[in-house]
Amino acid sequence: MKTTYLLPYYYKKIGWVLLLVSIVLMAIMFTGFNMPFLNTTVFAISDTSLFQTQNTFAFIQNNIQDELISIFFILGAFFIGFSKRKEEDEYILRTRLESLVWATYLNYLILLLTIIFIYGLNFFHVLVINMFTTLVFFLIRFNWLLYKSKKELGDEK
Repeated sequence: MKTTYLLPYYYKKIGWVLLLVSIVLMAIMFTGFNMPFLNTTVFAISDTSLFQTQNTFAFIQNNIQDELISIFFILGAFFIGFSKRKEEDEYILRTRLESLVWATYLNYLILLLTIIFIYGLNFFHVLVINMFTTLVFFLIRFNWLLYKSKKELGDEK
């Protein structure tokens, strides 16, 4: 079966490394530890403070720790979710598609509930987390269905 839109299989290993590194760094960041060697000058299209623009199209000083963690997490989850499996067949492709649709539905359901019930700065926090949830829900659902299918096939033997 031709699956040209999927990444090669070896990207899955790279994805796991990136995802695990990002999770460890995220846990460290939430303890309040800041990596000072990541303080650098970056180009910013917009830099805001309390929703008032201070710099537009300017170079600013910033610690890029959270940006790197987010990039590693997104790339890692993307590589894991969208890399070919060793054996890619119609069942895997259908499961991948159904899991992606299911994750998108769930993601937007959470977003709608957030719009209705969460306000202020907490709303912004949920939106930030919401950037990652589609990939996370997809990975959980896709791998769960494959695990369940493999277990059912193993029980039949």
